[in-house]
Amino acid sequence: MPNFSGSFSGRATLQTTISLHDIPNHELNLVGISGLQKTTDDNWKDAKITYWGTADLVGGNGPQRGYFVDEHPGGDRDFGTFEGKITTASGQVSIEGTWKYTGGTGKFKGLTGGGTYKGRMTSPVEVENSWKGTYQLAAKTQAA
Repeated sequence: MPNFSGSFSGRATLQTTISLHDIPNHELNLVGISGLQKTTDDNWKDAKITYWGTADLVGGNGPQRGYFVDEHPGGDRDFGTFEGKITTASGQVSIEGTWKYTGGTGKFKGLTGGGTYKGRMTSPVEVENSWKGTYQLAAKTQAA
């Protein structure tokens, strides 16, 4: 499986927060983020990532999970899931966790792999994220 890494800067296209009243500072968040992938791997270079995540936060800290899709310049897509944690300290929001592919279309049909991510919110609606991992494209079958 090839190793690869990259990063993206994204901006919220959807953001909703529900304040709960069971314990102090308890919030449920839903966010949609889009950005452009930066990597030296030609398979993911300039792919547009969109992810949708949920977070269950108490005092700005808690679990995060969601789904992502990469739209590649040629029209193919890959998609998967992620889960991690959000940590808030001194006003800085950090995120980190794991991701895995669950499939794709075209060239990425049968894609497997996964890895880790780490990032931070640079504003209430912007994120910077770096990632690394491995992937395996499905073997191509030859027509008889």
